[in-house]
Amino acid sequence: MTRLRVATLNILNLADRWEERLPLLLADTAALRPDLLGLQEVVYPMQQDRLLAAGTPDEYAIHRGWAGRPEYGNSLLVRLPLAADGMERLDLGHRRAAHRVTVTLPDGARLLVAVTHLHHRVPDAALRDEQTAALVAWLDAAPASDAQIVMGDFNADPGEPAYGRMVGAAFRSAYAEANGSEPDVTWPSGLQAPAMDTDGDPSCLDYVWLRGSARAVHARLWADRPAADDPTLYPSDHLGVVATVEVG
Repeated sequence: MTRLRVATLNILNLADRWEERLPLLLADTAALRPDLLGLQEVVYPMQQDRLLAAGTPDEYAIHRGWAGRPEYGNSLLVRLPLAADGMERLDLGHRRAAHRVTVTLPDGARLLVAVTHLHHRVPDAALRDEQTAALVAWLDAAPASDAQIVMGDFNADPGEPAYGRMVGAAFRSAYAEANGSEPDVTWPSGLQAPAMDTDGDPSCLDYVWLRGSARAVHARLWADRPAADDPTLYPSDHLGVVATVEVG
């Protein structure tokens, strides 16, 4: 059995006080030292994913899956000595995508890991459900593995059809499994900025999903503290989710 620290966070591209937010992101990622880290809204030319990896004491392999345009999208960081292969990307339409790799664990188990970010407009729950259906079908058809982990910003609260579709496909939310329920809020974080997104009510939108022989031992929010000298400055407009997961 292998124990992993698995985390997800939407880092909010380069908007809303990025230069002020970056030191907070660096500090929180370095303190967390995740084995698997799924990031959304990564601007690749800015090397945001590589900056976060380089700020830790560890080495990471970085697997990118663009969404909407080649210089922007999702990123998966895999901490060495874990080895990942078989990178594949799925276009979900509406400038959204998912990508996956298979990670070989020290005991030889095969773990399929995927990162995604679904459509954001609040009224479009049906579209998010369609994207989730495509995602689940793609994962169902994936090469055999012992367990699957899917993480990301689903832009869907637990009452939406997209959430129900994941549960219906035998996925379990790591946070809910460890704590008995989802957190009340993963967006917004408390970040204040002139052009910040205010569309929608505060809710839980971000998840680490488990299927197969993966079990959540513990889960919590992370990147959830403001700067010590500024209560309006957070690492992102989303809070991250981190889970300790046993596979096997």
